[in-house]
Amino acid sequence: MSTRAVPVDVDEHDGDATCWCCGNEFPEDQLLRLGTHPEAAVCLRCSVYLVRQARIRLDALHPSPAARVRQVMDVGRQTVVQHGGHRLPIVGAALRWVGDHLP
Repeated sequence: MSTRAVPVDVDEHDGDATCWCCGNEFPEDQLLRLGTHPEAAVCLRCSVYLVRQARIRLDALHPSPAARVRQVMDVGRQTVVQHGGHRLPIVGAALRWVGDHLP
């Protein structure tokens, strides 16, 4: 059973489709279709969120030093978001850069 997201030929689906995660509509080129369930579409932003959630669960199942570092970073990320730090111009940009370059 394949759990990989696979691209779907754009001609197979007409117009915009709804993301199953956030419920917003997106053009087909901004969606991922899920393996043997092409009716399930997830937008790119939600797919990044889902990857982070999956990594958190995998780290909990398989503890390691790298998993511990990621857990500390996740707690830090959650704390910053709870206090609105991600909305500050310089801090928010720096945090997004770090988030894009770290696991």
